[in-house]
Formats: sequence, C-alpha cells, structure tokens
Amino acid sequence: MSGDPRPVGEDDLHGLIDGRLEPERQALVEAWLAGNPARAAEVSTDRVLRERLRARLAPIAEEAIPARLRVANIRSRHLYPGASWFPMAAAAVLCLALGGAGGWVGHALHGVPAVAVAEAPATQDAVAAFRTFVVEAVHPVEVRADEKPHLVTWLSKRLDHAVAAPDLSAQGFRLMGGRLLPAGTEPAAMLMYDDDRGTRLTLYSRVGDGDGRTLFRFAREGDIAAFSWVDGGMSYVVTGRTDEARLLTVAQAVDAQVRGLAPDRRQP
Repeated sequence: MSGDPRPVGEDDLHGLIDGRLEPERQALVEAWLAGNPARAAEVSTDRVLRERLRARLAPIAEEAIPARLRVANIRSRHLYPGASWFPMAAAAVLCLALGGAGGWVGHALHGVPAVAVAEAPATQDAVAAFRTFVVEAVHPVEVRADEKPHLVTWLSKRLDHAVAAPDLSAQGFRLMGGRLLPAGTEPAAMLMYDDDRGTRLTLYSRVGDGDGRTLFRFAREGDIAAFSWVDGGMSYVVTGRTDEARLLTVAQAVDAQVRGLAPDRRQP
C-alpha cells in the first residue's frame, strides 16, 4: 500500500472518476472507498452521470467551429472602427466554455467508467444468461421464489459459498426464482427478478479471484446494461434492460445485502 500521507479528498475522487490518478494513488483511493461504501456508491453514481454527459456532448464536440467564431473572422470584424467589443467578448466566453466542456469530455473518453462486455468474462456470461432466460415465459427459472429457502441452500452448496437472495421490493422488483449455470469448470448462480410491468433483471454470481473488493463497473451491450463488482471472493453482475440510474440503485441494494459473505461462511 502506498505510503502517501495525504488524506483522500474530493480532488482524489474526481481524479479517480476522470481516470487521472497515478496507479499508486488510485490504489490508495480505491482501498479507502472499500471501507467507505457510502462514498463508493456516490462515485459509482457520478461515473454513470459522466457517461451520460459524455454521450450527450459527443455530437457537439465533433461539430465544426462556426465560421463567425473562427479567429480570422473575429479579427477581420475587429479591424472595422465601428465594431463592437460585445461580439468578441461573447465569442471569447463561448470558446472558453466549449474548451472546458471539451476538456471534460476528453477526460471522460480516457477514463474508465465503463468496460466492454467482452473484456469482463463474468459480465459476458451474465449477459449471455440474461438473453437466454429472460425471454422464457414458462421456465425462466429452475426453482421458484416460493421455495426460496431451498433455492438459497441449493445454490450455496453447489457454489461452495454463501449465496443470498436480496430483497429488492424497495426498488420495485420481486424475486421470481433462480437457477444453476455453468461457468467454465465452476458453477454460477442466477436469480431473476420482475417488476410486474414487463421488466426483468438478473443477479449473476460466481466464485471470483481473491477476497478483496472492487468498485462497480458499468457495461452495455445493445439495449442490455450491467453493473459488476467483486466482494468477499464472489463476482456479482446485475443485468437488465433498463436505464443506468435505475439499475445502479438495484446494484447498490444488492451490494448492501450480500456484502461480507466471505469464504469463511461457506456452506458445509
């Protein structure tokens, strides 16, 4: 761990979101966030908002500078005695604003608020499972929610790790049930939820590498969004066809309920 004595501040959090921290400082900030889940959730939310802002500003950043704001044209207008200072001042302010926005978007383009699905194996498998089973009308799950104790015990035993079925009623979703899935040579668990209005989402989990904790990572493949993270030796992925903000609240609720299910709580 870094010996940097500086406390973690707002500039560090913004630097982390923008991807501007040195590796050693980034490791220190991420370790601090692991012990401060409330601030970690805020950082995750800010990353989602930045991604949205980047998407909305990208077309503007790619537009050509209007002819009236080009330096040569501004200079030519300034040569006339009757030219007013106001257009130049307005142009200067606008250029500064666009420059600042462009720089901010530039940082976003080089940051890491999101990962490609193909770059995250657990997320890739979770999205594939979501596509396969969420469309099922008769057999979306193997074990239904009315057998929840059996479902949790069965999945925990097969994964050799404690598995929880989070209560997402506060987020508008009810548990439908779950199933066991293959994950290479290891098993994975998938729980499915529904909001009774046609929106389904899944919680995919499998034993991961190490017992540490990571921040949320966002990924999108077409109309499917996913938030993934690692905690207590488990990889978690929440997947759904919904907007990032709503899915993030679900991921935060899941994280709050599964946090700390460490390997020493494995089922016999």
